[in-house]
Amino acid sequence: MAEQKIFAGPRIRRIRTQKGLTQTAMAEGLGISPSYLNLIERNQRPLTVQLILKLAAAYQVEPEDLHGEAHGSLAALREVFADPLLAGELPGDQELIEVAEAAPNAAAAMIKLFRAYREQAERLSDLNDMLAHEGRATALSGARLPIDEVREVLERRPNFFASIEEEAEAFTKLLGPGDDLLSALKDWLRREHGIVVKVLPVATMPNWRRRYDRHSQRLFLSERLSPFDQLREVAMEACLMRMSVAVAAEIKALKLSTDEARRLARFELGRYAALALMMPYAAFHSAAQRARCDIDVLRSRFGVSFEQAANRLTMMQRPNASGVPFFMLEVDNAGNRFRRAGAQGFPHARFSGGCPKLPVHAAFTQPGQIFVEAVEMPDGAQFLCIARTLEGPQGAFNERPRRTALLLGCDIGFRDEIVYAAALPAVASRSGTAELGLTAVGPACRICERPGCLARAEPPVTRPLGLDEMVAGLSAFDFQ
Repeated sequence: MAEQKIFAGPRIRRIRTQKGLTQTAMAEGLGISPSYLNLIERNQRPLTVQLILKLAAAYQVEPEDLHGEAHGSLAALREVFADPLLAGELPGDQELIEVAEAAPNAAAAMIKLFRAYREQAERLSDLNDMLAHEGRATALSGARLPIDEVREVLERRPNFFASIEEEAEAFTKLLGPGDDLLSALKDWLRREHGIVVKVLPVATMPNWRRRYDRHSQRLFLSERLSPFDQLREVAMEACLMRMSVAVAAEIKALKLSTDEARRLARFELGRYAALALMMPYAAFHSAAQRARCDIDVLRSRFGVSFEQAANRLTMMQRPNASGVPFFMLEVDNAGNRFRRAGAQGFPHARFSGGCPKLPVHAAFTQPGQIFVEAVEMPDGAQFLCIARTLEGPQGAFNERPRRTALLLGCDIGFRDEIVYAAALPAVASRSGTAELGLTAVGPACRICERPGCLARAEPPVTRPLGLDEMVAGLSAFDFQ
């Protein structure tokens, strides 16, 4: 295989200028002509092995420094231009490569400036959360991607859409599915729209979970999906066709700012409608009351997954027929948050969901097991939390499967209506009576002031750091 040519003109020029040399003087030291050095500096000639060795001997240049010096800067510059403020400014990487190669110091300064900007944005977000926790809403926010806008709007409102629930009930009556909703949906799609549903192997659909081909009128599903997820994808496609007017009206009511955000909201409401069709409101509400919100009982009764049944529990907010006001949070094992929703909106101010001590993170240590815990916030608010891992689409032998964890929570006052409360530990009080064992948690570390927390990941922005060299606390970050 031919060796890759090394073009390092800007780096050679920088070495020469740092040494205070003219092209003539440097060319004489390397044993080449000034015109040849000029061509090298303009990337019109590659470096030879002999020249690299002479540079190393004459100017103490490490040969490795001439290989891909800009690679690290290039990755960081990609991150800079992926920010919503700059997204779409550059058509490709070529200009970034030129900046990193020709002006590495300017590229480094740009990266430092971006990181400072991002740090300030994070601090503003922390301050916004802290003020919201105190009941003072603000308009502080950084540049947001459309998905961030959609998530924020959906998180702050009840996870209940009355018009979609009504449309789902009417659709259920029309289908008359009995015990086989999937077959009923396939028949409806074929009869009303001429669409045939087909499951394809991974080799044919390596990158998609669902794909609708308008030309052949076929809806393709990936075999990676579980039967429950295949049902949801078919239900989602059917609901977006059947309920287009109701979905459009709900999207309009969300008052989103961009077309992309509205398209994302359409997908979210399509998933909502699919769950409403798979688990009709009245039947699910009645079953949840009888089973005391036992998710495994509900998933078996309605033929759905654990995640789908848990998600549906957060939607029980119909007037005069409401259920336990659950909220939910889904994260991966790196702590990235995918979804937050609640029957009354996700409780940002009271719960936040950013504490590493929450059971949703411990769930990854025992996949498939249900963790039940009662937690207490610094202000005394108490919540019952249920956490369990979720499996994503099936991977091949040599692929790492996607795994997330779901936390379902509610105010501790509803524990008598929930079967999982029986698993909560009791501790003896000073008076000798049994009391509920509570885990002390907090909001995100940067707005939490609990002292001596072994799980603390960042210092609070509300308190000065403790810098006493004679004293070291239990936390990784001591503060006054």
